[in-house]
Amino acid sequence: MRTSDQHIEPKAVEGTAHDGAAPENEIAADRAGMDYHEGNGLSWRQALSILDEINSRLPSYLHGIERLDMISRIVASFSHEHRQVIRLFMTRILFELRRLEGSDVDLGSHGATGKIWFRIHGEKQPVDSLPPLPGSHADIFIMSLLTENQRTLLLKMRSLDFSYETHFNSSRQRYRATAYFDLEALALNMRAINATVFPFSVYGFHPAVARLMSLEHTKEGLILITGITGSGKSTTLDAIIDMNNRRTQSHIIIIGAPIEYIHTPMRSIVRHREVGLDVLSFKEGTVQALRQDPDIVVIGEMRDPETIMAALEITDSGHKVFSTLHTSSAVESIDRIVAECPVNEQERVRLRLADVLRIIVSQKLLPSTDGKRVLATEIVNVTAPVRAAIKNGNTGEIYQMITEGSQHGMHTMEQDLRRLVKKHIIRPEDAMNYANNKKRMHQLLNTKNLISEAMP
Repeated sequence: MRTSDQHIEPKAVEGTAHDGAAPENEIAADRAGMDYHEGNGLSWRQALSILDEINSRLPSYLHGIERLDMISRIVASFSHEHRQVIRLFMTRILFELRRLEGSDVDLGSHGATGKIWFRIHGEKQPVDSLPPLPGSHADIFIMSLLTENQRTLLLKMRSLDFSYETHFNSSRQRYRATAYFDLEALALNMRAINATVFPFSVYGFHPAVARLMSLEHTKEGLILITGITGSGKSTTLDAIIDMNNRRTQSHIIIIGAPIEYIHTPMRSIVRHREVGLDVLSFKEGTVQALRQDPDIVVIGEMRDPETIMAALEITDSGHKVFSTLHTSSAVESIDRIVAECPVNEQERVRLRLADVLRIIVSQKLLPSTDGKRVLATEIVNVTAPVRAAIKNGNTGEIYQMITEGSQHGMHTMEQDLRRLVKKHIIRPEDAMNYANNKKRMHQLLNTKNLISEAMP
């Protein structure tokens, strides 16, 4: 059995917020928070009391952006003690997230109905062990977790992506967070980032695919990790970065929004550039990387035509580039890249993409029979026939090439789902639900040999 069968979404970790390097008083707050979890520290009731007191000071006629602007000004004058109590409440929430093996926290505004919600093994649910948090109080709570610059940007852009870092017992824990407007109030999602990286070996990549991912064997080319939100793209990408960091003497530049896992340099120099803090945009970071003597450039997401063009340019110049896309299949990824660009540029983009693309890993996390989640993948190795199909605009032919390309490390999502069914790791009905090609999945699940192959 491939050990990648056991790859599940990262478990949550605990902590409090900070922007940049954590000051000593915030690290102390983390430690106090852990004492609290053992029953020896501050109560969350103090945090709710502060939020209630601030809410009572807000004029009832204020709504929407005017109300939030006033909250921002009040929060800016908070004492250190008030900030610490609020952050300890966040620590309490994140501690509970880890205890319940959750991946995400959601709170705030009308949609959360005054509750704090976790995603646990893929299912979103309110958490009864935490106190209610009305939307009026959540506005103040979310603003309290941000720096002055972040609050200003949130009020201007109506959405803010930021990293959220905690320290405890010399351990750094990080989260990817998004604060955003919902019916003129604030909502927050915070996703736990794995504190450790999965070893590259657990993914069980075919040697032909693994070689193309390694700087040891190929010095250039574009490798894409694709999937919907929450499919573990960042975790897979971090495992690939870690493999190269351990094996090669190189310069790795990571551009993220935000930066999630921080890689400790091993044999490589590793730079982490967060959009909004260290660089203005993915495009700017990618263009600037050309002047920074990189061997590997990691672009957190190719989300717009400018970033796509910059990624193709830097790959064209002989560098190894890794990036992600929000697509559910390998073929869709190719079509999406071309379609994102202006019509008059699409032919040139298609030709350049065919020349530089090396590997696409499209992945999904789906329920396993043990109640957790398991990784299923679709892998394209851009062989000469695949490259020709891209250049000629015949991407519809690529699915069959993947089906027949096992000697090059390729397989379709449906083939991988069938493998998981045979090993009793997932249920047939879940294979059907998560398949891209339902008709083909039905055929694979109804082959004469499947039942006998699945026997223990």
